[in-house]
Amino acid sequence: MHNYISISTLNDYIFCPYSIYLHNVYMETDEGLYHATPQTRGRVSHESVDTKKASNKRDTLMALPIYSSKFGLVGKIDIYKQSEKLLVERKYQLKQLFRGQIYQLWAQYFCLIEMGYLVEKLAFYEISSNKTIPIAIPTQQEEVEFTQFIERFKNFDPSGNIEINFNKCRHCIYCNLCDKTEEDNVY
Repeated sequence: MHNYISISTLNDYIFCPYSIYLHNVYMETDEGLYHATPQTRGRVSHESVDTKKASNKRDTLMALPIYSSKFGLVGKIDIYKQSEKLLVERKYQLKQLFRGQIYQLWAQYFCLIEMGYLVEKLAFYEISSNKTIPIAIPTQQEEVEFTQFIERFKNFDPSGNIEINFNKCRHCIYCNLCDKTEEDNVY
């Protein structure tokens, strides 16, 4: 059976590949052990999409399950506005855009295209400021970059050498549970 990658883990992988391993180890435990304010805020922010109450427009699809056989991806989109051919990823706050967040949006785009949807525009929507941030459709070169990233993800070995970035560790929700660092997180 083919192992699909959850789109939601792409940003986590760039932040720290080992955090995905830790997430899988602790996923059956109480989230209170490791969830911090940003994760709780994000979950609450997504409730209106997950319950399909973020919009009452007929042409707006919310929380649509998606997949890509080509990339081995599975997940859900936040919002797809059919009449505008616009795919939107909602975030509570975006102080800056990280490559992993862009990869998540590209992953959703590639899934929708493979599933037969027409997508001509991409955007992030920052809930806290009610701001839309347009993102360019990935170029052929960016699709190659994305493909190489997915291959690195698939070939990651958590028992191998892990690059430690102490600044990232301090902002990792698994920091206090991680066997790779002695850092305490800021939460």
